[in-house]
Amino acid sequence: MAESPPPAVTAAEREPTEREATEREATEREATEREATEREATEREATEREATEREATERGDGGREAAGHEAGGRAQEPLRLPARAARSLVLAAVFTCAACGLVYELALVALGSYLVGNSVTQASIVLSVMVFAMGIGSLAAKPLQRHPVAAFALVEGLLALLGGLSVLILYAAFAWLDLYVPALVVVAFGVGSLIGAEIPLLMTLLQRIRRQDAGSAVADLFAADYVGALIGGLAFPFFLLPLFGHIKGALLVGAVNAVAGIAVVLWLFRHQIGRRARIALWAGMAAVLAVLGGTYALADGFEISARQALYRDPIALAERTPYQEIVLTRKVALSGRPDLRLFLNGDLQFSSVDEYRYHEALVHPAMAGARGDVLVLGGGDGLALREVLRYPDVRSATLVELDPAMTELARTHREIAGLNRHAFDDPRVTTVNADAFSWLRTAARRYDSIIVDMPDPDDVATAKLYSVEFYGLVKRALAPGGRMVVQSGSPYFAPRSFWCIEKTIREAGMATVPYHVDVPSFGDWGYVLATPEPGPPPKLELAPSVPAGLRFLDADVLRSAAVFGKDLRHRDVQANTLVHPRLVEYENEEWKDA
Repeated sequence: MAESPPPAVTAAEREPTEREATEREATEREATEREATEREATEREATEREATEREATERGDGGREAAGHEAGGRAQEPLRLPARAARSLVLAAVFTCAACGLVYELALVALGSYLVGNSVTQASIVLSVMVFAMGIGSLAAKPLQRHPVAAFALVEGLLALLGGLSVLILYAAFAWLDLYVPALVVVAFGVGSLIGAEIPLLMTLLQRIRRQDAGSAVADLFAADYVGALIGGLAFPFFLLPLFGHIKGALLVGAVNAVAGIAVVLWLFRHQIGRRARIALWAGMAAVLAVLGGTYALADGFEISARQALYRDPIALAERTPYQEIVLTRKVALSGRPDLRLFLNGDLQFSSVDEYRYHEALVHPAMAGARGDVLVLGGGDGLALREVLRYPDVRSATLVELDPAMTELARTHREIAGLNRHAFDDPRVTTVNADAFSWLRTAARRYDSIIVDMPDPDDVATAKLYSVEFYGLVKRALAPGGRMVVQSGSPYFAPRSFWCIEKTIREAGMATVPYHVDVPSFGDWGYVLATPEPGPPPKLELAPSVPAGLRFLDADVLRSAAVFGKDLRHRDVQANTLVHPRLVEYENEEWKDA
């Protein structure tokens, strides 16, 4: 059967239904408006209450919030200063602690570069480990935020102690334990973790003084932190390192860190921690300062002992300059002659017993051509200059040395001045204390002979003085037909480094001839002689008027110096450039295994 259709709804029946829906909508709209009005009133009351509390806080009544308790269940009590002054004091502590933290980082990088070399690797290890550790420290500080005053004081005390002693610990690990890299990782991780724990705790302390939105609090905190880091970064190379050195500089910064980080917080928030905790933290700060102060008093003796452990012979002189550490050792050789040795940043520069072999082989092949005007790059000890001045037809000799302390020592130290025959007092000599690379870029004069006697290229800063770009500048400074010679390391202990230097000079557009001689203090040592015109290699010879009195070099020795054994011959290497300092990689790998 088919179903019957539903009955039709009449207009009269529809009117009540529509009226009911309209009334229901009106009721709901009134309820919504009433809720909105009540919410606005609540928000207005909250805003007025916050304004009242802020005014009370700025009058010195801040810090009375009911929420939060410090150790021992003490409710927060009034601060010793008005809120604005209290915030400024905490931000000043942030500034100081940030400066100290960056000094610790720079001290570790600088010490590693000095002790081990390869500043890029040292900086990478220190910064990578510390940044990672800062993240770990920030996470570890989360449960400590329930007791921020005591926790921050404890963190700063540990940071001041570890950071202040960090350089001394690493120096000892290098000098006596041969555990420098593991010790560096442990110390960098410890310092980084403590630095990372500072920020969450400082944020909590700032909010205790006066509540504000998170964005503003973070902005204030990081502004003080970054400005402090700027000051610390500038203070380390220009103030702390020159005046106090690595060890004392770190100890001094540790003491400042302790005073700024602990004393300020414990004084400002003293009523928010229990009496026992307050006494314990003050005693801890006093102990930290006592340890740092006592170590500072003993630092000179420690440094002498640690430095002596690095050298075989007794140290006669040690001087730290803005550029390097200069050390002289003295002993009596088996032959009965005194053996004076010069070390720059731990690397041997000469031994008075056999330095004549090195310097005669370096200088005289380059003097076989024209030699009226001679340029010596490096060689601040004056020994290469001594060989140059043997030629009476040399009109002028210009020596460019970065470190004025080195040239002053070579001029005034009795034994070194005796070795170089008082070369710096010769009226033909002009001494320029400047970076050789930068100086060559502006040099307008040309020279008949250029002697390049630089330290070994075991870091990027020195490797630039063995780059294609550097030799291009040297070529520009050479007169037509002139000669250049470069000390090039050991073809036996560091063959890739040696042949890299030779190839780099050729890449600069010069013709080269490599040679090597035996220097007992160094072993088999190599040089590269070059002329500015590409083509056949220059002839390895002595000048017809070679000065009398050479103790080692003659025509036969020089002839044999150009012969390399099968195990020392040319290696497949790449040239060294500023952008790709491959020589640093070769140098560090080969001397590590030597």
